[in-house]
Amino acid sequence: MSIDFGKALGIHPDALKLRAERTKVLASNIANENTPGYQARDMDFRTALQQTSGEDPSGLSLSTDDTDMMYRIPYHPAGDGNTVEIGVEQAAFSQNASDFQTSLTFINMQLRGLAKAIAGQ
Repeated sequence: MSIDFGKALGIHPDALKLRAERTKVLASNIANENTPGYQARDMDFRTALQQTSGEDPSGLSLSTDDTDMMYRIPYHPAGDGNTVEIGVEQAAFSQNASDFQTSLTFINMQLRGLAKAIAGQ
């Protein structure tokens, strides 16, 4: 009897991949805080996760094209056209890192449980 890791691990591997992509986008926003005219971007994580875990049997499609990205609307627009607000970006980055760690913890717990089941414990 074989183990289907896709079913055993649930949605968490897909969530980890998307969180890693979102980390890149948020880091880019932070790095361009002082770039005139830079438009802060982000992804709608929930929608992206639903698309990746949908009924597409061909696998995961993780492209962060401009079509997948949304632009942030700043609370306090800068005079140079830059829409990066460092506090907003840092909070989003921190929350994303915390969510990444949570998914990683769930995967580790599930793998430990599978290892115990295989060992007959």
